[in-house]
Amino acid sequence: MNEDHLRPVTGHVPVLRLGDVLLVTLQGDLHDSTAQQLQQDLSETISRTGVRGVLIDISGVEIVDSFLGRVLAEIAAQSKLLAARTVVAGMRPAVAITLVELGLTLPGLSTALSTEAGMELLARQTPVPRPGSPRQESP
Repeated sequence: MNEDHLRPVTGHVPVLRLGDVLLVTLQGDLHDSTAQQLQQDLSETISRTGVRGVLIDISGVEIVDSFLGRVLAEIAAQSKLLAARTVVAGMRPAVAITLVELGLTLPGLSTALSTEAGMELLARQTPVPRPGSPRQESP
């Protein structure tokens, strides 16, 4: 029996679909090739499934640098172009301080203290109009 499908892929970040949200859990360092693959996987999955939100749990990330900040901002920008919102959850205080010190404002990202709060935030937000769907005017 071939058990290759049971082995974890080196450098692969799992993406889990929970209803209308993609959940990504980052643990430790994110290398260039892994980040590029994650961005591609998320964009393809958003496009294919039409999910409305991406929740990135970074509670397992102890150290952040400008590379990770740029990756998060790029994911948010790509998701927004595909009509999905991005929330980063579980940011440690030291990570937040480092991002501010690096001057990284992470445009396009919302934040939440926990994964549960991030899911609630995505559920509360107004739906983004899907391409080809009629726009709803506010009263």
